[in-house]
Amino acid sequence: MDVYEAVDSRRAVRAFSDEPVPREVLERVLAAATRAPSSGNLQPWHVYVVAGEPLAELKRRATARALAGDPGDEREYPMYPAELASPYLDRFSAAAAQRYEALGIERDDPERPRKIAALNSGAFGAPVVLFCYLDRTMGPGQWADAGMYLQTVMLLLRAEGLHSCPQVMWTMYRDTVSRTVGADDGLTLFCGVSVGFERDGVPRLRTGRADMTETVSFVGV
Repeated sequence: MDVYEAVDSRRAVRAFSDEPVPREVLERVLAAATRAPSSGNLQPWHVYVVAGEPLAELKRRATARALAGDPGDEREYPMYPAELASPYLDRFSAAAAQRYEALGIERDDPERPRKIAALNSGAFGAPVVLFCYLDRTMGPGQWADAGMYLQTVMLLLRAEGLHSCPQVMWTMYRDTVSRTVGADDGLTLFCGVSVGFERDGVPRLRTGRADMTETVSFVGV
């Protein structure tokens, strides 16, 4: 797949089929992703690939917490800034409205928070979830490295005909995840990435993006 095509077709899919993802494909993707940029070549990411019964049990435990109204574990880092102003808040609100309309969840539904949490904790039906951790001693630069690494992974997944959905939501249930994967206490859960084949017959959401002129300035070019 052409790189431009991979970038253009990558989106957060929230409806996966139960078709299994071959281990050799995952190994090929993750081996190639080791070439992702890394400041100082620290390669700070620690990835756990979870599928099969361990993932099914994790989904059951996380979904039970979500449906019970569990607010989640103490956050280790904020998902978003406490004070989100325009234009960022505008973009966030527009995308959220599109996202949950596509999932069939009405904004005024009193059960909306629990339904959203349950869909997330079920990984939208994905048969594989990658959990990315970083050592607690790492700083903002290494968190940026992890983001570049995961983007590389997601583009390579597209080259294999697969889709993904990055989910910071899993940090809400980080204790449950850590017990499943056996992560060391010295690691912080950055996010999960659901992986699989897109399910047929569901609305395909493609959120808008700001025009390049809103975010890019050319100087001396």
